[in-house]
Amino acid sequence: MKGLRYQLKSVLRDKFCLMTFLLPILVAAALNLMGSIDLSSLGELHFGVLENDLPPQAVRWLERYGPVTAYGTPEELANAVKEPSTNVIAVRADGASLKTAIAGDELDIFRQAAATLPALYARRERAAQAEVRVLERPDILESFQGIFIPAVLIVAMFMGCTFNAMNIISEKEDGVAFVNEVLPMTPSQYILQKVTVGFLFGSLSSIVTACICFRSSRQNLWLLLALILLSSFVAALIGLFIGRLSEGLMIGVVYLKIVMLAFIAVPIVCALTGVSGPLAVICDLVPSQPAFDGILALSAGEMGAAVKDAGILAVHCIGWSSLYVLTFARRKR
Repeated sequence: MKGLRYQLKSVLRDKFCLMTFLLPILVAAALNLMGSIDLSSLGELHFGVLENDLPPQAVRWLERYGPVTAYGTPEELANAVKEPSTNVIAVRADGASLKTAIAGDELDIFRQAAATLPALYARRERAAQAEVRVLERPDILESFQGIFIPAVLIVAMFMGCTFNAMNIISEKEDGVAFVNEVLPMTPSQYILQKVTVGFLFGSLSSIVTACICFRSSRQNLWLLLALILLSSFVAALIGLFIGRLSEGLMIGVVYLKIVMLAFIAVPIVCALTGVSGPLAVICDLVPSQPAFDGILALSAGEMGAAVKDAGILAVHCIGWSSLYVLTFARRKR
């Protein structure tokens, strides 16, 4: 217990470990905030006209589709259209019709609106007789939420890998690893302390992240907690491997980048491509893949698939624990 308390004190003084713990929480909070921001105004049409150029009925007709700003001179109107941060469409009178002008760097939706606006104005009387049905504006980020949230949770679950690896590497850099070798502490006690620290901090970071960005029923909470605990345990074990194999900080950072890239890239690529069959079994060898699938299954209410993924993670826990024990025992001999 004293050794574990010492490990916790050592971790709390490590700024990199604290940043590793807080990063997923901050990303989850930012993602949750972005989901609450209304971005529909970004696709709204904006028109610029000259004062006393268009008849009042034409201005009122334009206001049905977006805000209209009147400019005093053609130069002011041209500058507003050319401003890169805006998508203003210049509208000028062309006899009984309208003509539009754009800068050319607008999105395709604004270019199409500028091209069709004169014809739409010419047929405004027919358009007024048509039945209008207002559809609900879809959320811009809604289609990405299904991948964003599991990806953030995966980062949080497997941050214990970074946490443990950087803790061990920092001890090597500071000379604390030599002190640990002469302390009256068995290898099993050392392993237990390191796994416990990475597991606790990784689990806590994942739970806080899940509370911020994941919505689940009470029935699914226990299964989500199981996925978090199993993933955090596997991540802590892999962090031990990286920490022991890394001879220095830069080598450890390279190893961590490769591992974390695999942890994040494999599940996302599998989700986007719909991998199945033998290739899906191979992808399950990466521990983040069953965790990602389990979260997606919980989001869809598929309890059976989530239980299966939790079982795969349990096999990972046994496999990585056995591999570490065998590797350590061989080195000891």
